[in-house]
Amino acid sequence: MSELKDIAKELIESGKVKIIVGYSDVQGGKRTKPIIVESLNETKNLVFNHYCLNNLAIYLTRKEIKDKGKIGIVAKGCDIRSILMLIKESQLKREDVYIIGMNCSGVVEDFGLEWNKDNIAVKCLTCTVQKPHVSDIVVGDAPAEILKGEDKNLTLIEKIKVMTPEERFDFWVEEFEKCIRCYACRQVCPLCYCNKCIVEKTIPRWVESSAHKRGNTIWNIIRAFHLSGRCVGCGECERACPVGIPLSVLNRSMTIVIKEEFNYITGMDIETPTLIGTYDNKDKEDFIK
Repeated sequence: MSELKDIAKELIESGKVKIIVGYSDVQGGKRTKPIIVESLNETKNLVFNHYCLNNLAIYLTRKEIKDKGKIGIVAKGCDIRSILMLIKESQLKREDVYIIGMNCSGVVEDFGLEWNKDNIAVKCLTCTVQKPHVSDIVVGDAPAEILKGEDKNLTLIEKIKVMTPEERFDFWVEEFEKCIRCYACRQVCPLCYCNKCIVEKTIPRWVESSAHKRGNTIWNIIRAFHLSGRCVGCGECERACPVGIPLSVLNRSMTIVIKEEFNYITGMDIETPTLIGTYDNKDKEDFIK
């Protein structure tokens, strides 16, 4: 995409940004990887296509990246939502990041897949930010209408919803038993930025570290609660999970409840206070059991 490369050159050359976080091709195939651009010559490696899966917002809280100066970032609308959450949670200042918003026609579910309606990422089916909603510049032609495949997550959510509480609990415990405690879900999440995670605290130990039924259940439930009102549904946690736990279904279920109970959608602007940090005595209480 020549437009993106030209903009990147201008930003680096003018000194408006010190580095640009973006995507580059991997061997010209159906795969990309994150790239840190620091020179004019490196801008030629920037790409944007249906294989730009990674949520690059995760790099914005890394000290070695922040220390370089103002950051430019190539961001899809869904990833911009993560950036706005980082700003609202005081992990980043708006003036310290230059958002290169990309018009997006959707991405594939995982690397190596053909671009068609059967392989489109589930998050794209309900996307409302194909055109970036907050950015410093918008790049690319008007996005094409998203190809409509099966919303597998919603199908499973509806199936779980009609279960009894006991059946739902058993369903998730069985899924969590697969967990090998690699923490890939945590490491790939832009909103998991704590210097020391609760699972690493040993005095006292809040969460058992061994990969067994009890510890796995506690870890996954705690993480879901920590992401409530914060998760933007980028789906990177589920894509990174080596054992296929449907983490996106869990997080999206929480998102649906939050929309119904509080009319709150995560990461749509900078002005709206965070849900978890806001109290209103008019809030509903009937969901508290």
